[in-house]
Amino acid sequence: MRRSRWMTAAALVVLTATLAGCAAAGSSRPAADPGVGRSASRPPSPTATVDPVAAYADQRLRNLTLRQKVASLFMLHVPGTDPATLRQFVDRYGLGGVILMPDNIPASPQALAALTAATRASDPGLPPLVGIDEEGGDVTRLPWDGQPGAETLRSLPPAATQAAFAQRAELLKQVGVTLNFGTIADVTADPRSFISDRILGTDPASSAARVAASVAGERGSVLSTLKHFPGHGETEADSHHAVPTAAVDQARWAAQDAPSFRAGIAAGAEVVMFGHLVYSGVDAAPASLSPTWHRILADELGFRGVTITDDLRMLQDTGLPQYADAGADAVAAIAAGNTMVLMIQGADTDPAALLDAVVAAVQDGRIPSSRIDADARALLELRRSLAR
Repeated sequence: MRRSRWMTAAALVVLTATLAGCAAAGSSRPAADPGVGRSASRPPSPTATVDPVAAYADQRLRNLTLRQKVASLFMLHVPGTDPATLRQFVDRYGLGGVILMPDNIPASPQALAALTAATRASDPGLPPLVGIDEEGGDVTRLPWDGQPGAETLRSLPPAATQAAFAQRAELLKQVGVTLNFGTIADVTADPRSFISDRILGTDPASSAARVAASVAGERGSVLSTLKHFPGHGETEADSHHAVPTAAVDQARWAAQDAPSFRAGIAAGAEVVMFGHLVYSGVDAAPASLSPTWHRILADELGFRGVTITDDLRMLQDTGLPQYADAGADAVAAIAAGNTMVLMIQGADTDPAALLDAVVAAVQDGRIPSSRIDADARALLELRRSLAR
């Protein structure tokens, strides 16, 4: 996702506590679709205890139109720091989430808290996800986040990563952010790589330890995201302007790139972000648009949580003609298995047209309605669990 540099004073707090083991995978839902690892609702057995969050999600889902279900699968962006504008944007389209970019960050934590509160005002029982890229260091959105980033943390014990991410997550919680796109699970020892200044480890073992630590630190404060699956470290290219391609097969990926994602999933990460990356030994399509990579995430790593694309606008920004149509990109992303589509729209992007494109794809059979239902329900559960 697009990066913003803030000059922050790095203040490191190193905890002496050892990392606690966390429950595996972001969700316990069994997979109804073997390609994507998500499940539709199923009635409880007569002796089962009814989960109130699941029951709520089932009821809400039954009352949603197709367009409302589709809208709930989008996380979009609107510029500015006016709470009323943000509330109107969420309400107008019925979005499942919004992402805060540098142009959304006001001067104080109190003002940011007022901004995020506006997103919940219309439906407090089902707040939209509020996402942000708060990695620390090179990618820091909050000017008052003084915790160290990856360039510092990867030379320190994993406990330092847990401490930094715990402090960072608490800052996000205080201002109403619920989802952090903050954990870089990519691995590379190549200093020329686009991602090299953001990685938590230069080898699989060191990265895995710190990825798990970052998730443990965020636990209970914000939802954790692992990015950029299947791993940005295999190429030097910047996916903001190209579709990086590497001649990597699944065996190489399993040894080099998978361990840190596996560790983050085992630590309890709720979300995995798919990168616009091609591993030509596995699939010719970018992972973000690849059913194959979604199956690998579910079948090989056992992930049952929410998947989301990296900013879909990045595909358009490559200038490649096959990605010029934003609506077609959104259709391909959902058809591939993403639970949610993230997009930072350009001035020429019409959110209504994005929704129209996906609705049309469901109506003509390109996307099964059962997939939309499963995705919408998974997000209803997640959002309901965040209601206060």
